[in-house]
Amino acid sequence: MVALLAQPLVAPAVAEARRLRISVVTETYPPDVNGVAMTVGRLVEGLRARGHAVQLIRPRQQRGDQPRRQDRLDILPVSGFPIPFYRELRMGLPARRLLAEHWRRTAPDVVHIVTEGPLGGSALAAARHLGLRVFSGFHTNFHSYSRHYGVGLLARPIIAYLRRFHNRTDCTLVPTEELATELRALGFVNLRVLARGVDIRLFHPERRDPALRRSWGAGPTDPVALYVGRLAAEKNLQVVLAAYQALRALQPTARLVLVGDGPLAARLRAHHPEIVFPGARTGADLAAHYASADLFLFPSLTETFGNVTLEAMASGLAVVAFDYAAAHQHIVHERSGLLAPRGDPAAFVAATRRLAEDPALRQRLGPAARRAVIEFDWERIHGQLERWLLETP
Repeated sequence: MVALLAQPLVAPAVAEARRLRISVVTETYPPDVNGVAMTVGRLVEGLRARGHAVQLIRPRQQRGDQPRRQDRLDILPVSGFPIPFYRELRMGLPARRLLAEHWRRTAPDVVHIVTEGPLGGSALAAARHLGLRVFSGFHTNFHSYSRHYGVGLLARPIIAYLRRFHNRTDCTLVPTEELATELRALGFVNLRVLARGVDIRLFHPERRDPALRRSWGAGPTDPVALYVGRLAAEKNLQVVLAAYQALRALQPTARLVLVGDGPLAARLRAHHPEIVFPGARTGADLAAHYASADLFLFPSLTETFGNVTLEAMASGLAVVAFDYAAAHQHIVHERSGLLAPRGDPAAFVAATRRLAEDPALRQRLGPAARRAVIEFDWERIHGQLERWLLETP
């Protein structure tokens, strides 16, 4: 994968010769706070910066959300409804007729479908009917999520639907070769690996803030463990709580900070008054939260990638994660972080305990983590995507 991304970017003469019109269909987009929205926002901005025109089709995010245009960005909001187990987001209603009318008037060179809901399905039907080139992205393991919401029996039909959906597109982009291998075994075809990037200027160890640490009740030498992400069942947070108890048994002044929001937030606050809950954070504020901690705990086993892992590494934190997704791709065990075997919570807790007992190990792993991701800036990712979009069908 590193070799793939190390290829030279598109020569300026080629890029200048062809400007594309790309329709991006997505259920989530900034200011939504989640990994998919962040990734799609980055890709859209990267394509616009390279001179391509983007039509963004997404559910309305607020009342009065109307179509509008700005520099190389044409926003088309459509009707939607709250997602039952993720009410912070909206799922778009089918809009095949609307999209077909728009695309007949001005045909895009490529339609890129980010999410597989009713809006994405109608976009795929309209694009196929009009003979348009279609890319898709596999961003969310909905078949894995189902097991955490009492509908585990739906996992098999969900994966069957996702397979039919993605196999009707010309190309499906996935973030890791590990995920590509899993999906191929499930019958998915035409997969390409497009890595995720990280903003190494935003997420930086120099954003460490002693005043913020004091607000958490942590002194200069008290270890602070951090989790960033949705506070929800599918994130495996019981492993973080177990790791924190082990950490406090060794270092009673240790603190745990859970950055994010979600359906478990109120219950966690009620049962764990000793934990710090800053809520969802973004931008420089989020970056300061990363840099002001000492170790990062990420126990999720339902990620397609896990952007927060790269953000923590870029911030110079010692990371404990399962050997899976972004951690599997970017962390070398005991050199740039600590990896627990996938699905082994005891090993995860033991790794956290090891970092608590060995401050020198934390101090060694943090800088090594940043060095491990520093080359994965978004510009390289945008260059790879552009090369694929510019290919002649």
